[in-house]
Amino acid sequence: MPKQFTKQKIITLGALLICGFLTVSTAQAQSLNSSVQTQTKINSDAKKSQQKISNLASQTQDLLNDFRKVVNETNGLKVYNTQLEKVVTDQRNEKKSITNQLAGLEATNRGVTPLMIDMVNMFDQIVESDIPFHIEQRRNRVVKLKAMLDRADVNTSEKYRRVMENYIAELEYGRTTEAYRGQLEDGTVVDFLRVGRTMLLYQSSDLKRTGRYNIETRAFEDLGDDYRLEIKEGLSIAKNEKAPDLVPLPVTAAEVSQ
Repeated sequence: MPKQFTKQKIITLGALLICGFLTVSTAQAQSLNSSVQTQTKINSDAKKSQQKISNLASQTQDLLNDFRKVVNETNGLKVYNTQLEKVVTDQRNEKKSITNQLAGLEATNRGVTPLMIDMVNMFDQIVESDIPFHIEQRRNRVVKLKAMLDRADVNTSEKYRRVMENYIAELEYGRTTEAYRGQLEDGTVVDFLRVGRTMLLYQSSDLKRTGRYNIETRAFEDLGDDYRLEIKEGLSIAKNEKAPDLVPLPVTAAEVSQ
């Protein structure tokens, strides 16, 4: 060792070396610590960024679900609107049809009303010109029909139905035979025998009076005993007391026009 390097110098040099080493180590430690802090910050920022990305992804998925829901609802509304348009179109057509029917009904009413008036008047003439069976009952029908035609609370179709109902009842008289109790014009109680619309015969319960309605004279007339048993038998058949059978009855012969 050179002489100039004394023990004191060696100690000083060593101290300097140690100081230098410590200085370097401290610098490196500080640099390492800074790097760790930087990396920690980077990791923290990365974690925060990842969290933001996850949140955005979740929000995006929610928006996507909402979008799909809106699309589905929109498609459903389109289908519903299409169907609703068909219903509205059908209702409009139905309204037009009803309007046209009402217009036609009004025209029909104008034509049917005079027809019904004529029918009721004709019905009145039939009752008055026919043989007088159930005469008061049938006259009351005519009165009720005429009163009904003037009522505002009965629609035209119902008026027409009732008129036809009475006409049908009148037609039935021409195909049936019946026996019923009533009074002659003088108040005598008798059993009437109606044969269709051609004959109206009568007989008292004590068999003392037997007669008919004369279509030519339009009056009741006694027949005496000439047809007493025949009319009695006819009444029994009409009352279902005897089986149907042929019975000779007095029929007014129709006159032939010259």
